[in-house]
Amino acid sequence: MAVAKRELGKQRSLSGILLDYGIVIAFALLFTLLAFQTEAFLTVRNQLNILDQAHQIGLMAIAVTVVIIAGGFDLSMGAIFAMSGVVAAFVARDLGQVEALAGAAPYIGWIAGVGVGTLFGLLNGLLVTVLGINTFVATLASGIVIRGLALILTQAEQVRVNDDAFQTLARGGIGDVRNTIFLWLGFALIMTFVLTRTKFGRHVFAAGDNPEAARLSGINVNLVRTITFGISGFAAGLSGVISASKFMKAQNDAGQGLELIAIASVVIGGTSIMGGEGAIWRTVLGVLLLRLIENGFNLANVDTFYQDVFQGLIILLAVALDATRHRRNS
Repeated sequence: MAVAKRELGKQRSLSGILLDYGIVIAFALLFTLLAFQTEAFLTVRNQLNILDQAHQIGLMAIAVTVVIIAGGFDLSMGAIFAMSGVVAAFVARDLGQVEALAGAAPYIGWIAGVGVGTLFGLLNGLLVTVLGINTFVATLASGIVIRGLALILTQAEQVRVNDDAFQTLARGGIGDVRNTIFLWLGFALIMTFVLTRTKFGRHVFAAGDNPEAARLSGINVNLVRTITFGISGFAAGLSGVISASKFMKAQNDAGQGLELIAIASVVIGGTSIMGGEGAIWRTVLGVLLLRLIENGFNLANVDTFYQDVFQGLIILLAVALDATRHRRNS
């Protein structure tokens, strides 16, 4: 009997490691496989290219990780991405025609775009907390409204910026390392500190794990969740402004589907969609795993259709592992 219990304990321990650190194992195996598959993969240029390509999803995935841990969900990030880019481009273009503000126009545009994104995120939080609308319904509906407003502003036309200074946010950098890499990895470090070393971070986990118990302990759950949506809006706005900066233009249909890829990265990383648990480092690995798949398939000249199938299967596996972990812990 004792031997059987020990064996059962070992099996549970092994399964626990696979469930808790599967993203680390998968990332390491894929990285090693690609390193042996082609010499181009390990070049500094290719590695920096992977990190640069990950910035949009990275920023949004890190922010939505915080939302999910707090017990929420955000389906409006793609729309906020588009609206923020449009606002940034409009402000930069129009203020650039004012002689007194021409030099500062690109920077004011960036700030305006990110500010609008943050504002819409906070409004999402109010819809969910004050009005009590289901988080899926609230953010889905607000996303439709926000993208509609972007369409009204642009009249379905691209908003172009001619000032070269506007593109320095996305294309500037130090040496070969672009600003985009510093921005999204820096944001990951900041949010890691917030979640693990601050009182607000502890409240985020408490709000997602057991909101009623959190309220009884004196935590303002509504305020915490509203702030997390504000963080999500900020990240989506920054990502949209970076996109407008990169291409020197913005349009109302930009960012479609980005929120789903961001959420998929969170799930792949191992953060539970049930709320109350998760980590930023997991999301970072989830984002990079998807970028490694895309990069590896491109280097191998594999059709993009197969990339979508492979990524979809990984997402299904991640969701299945999350469900298994919850059954094991219940």
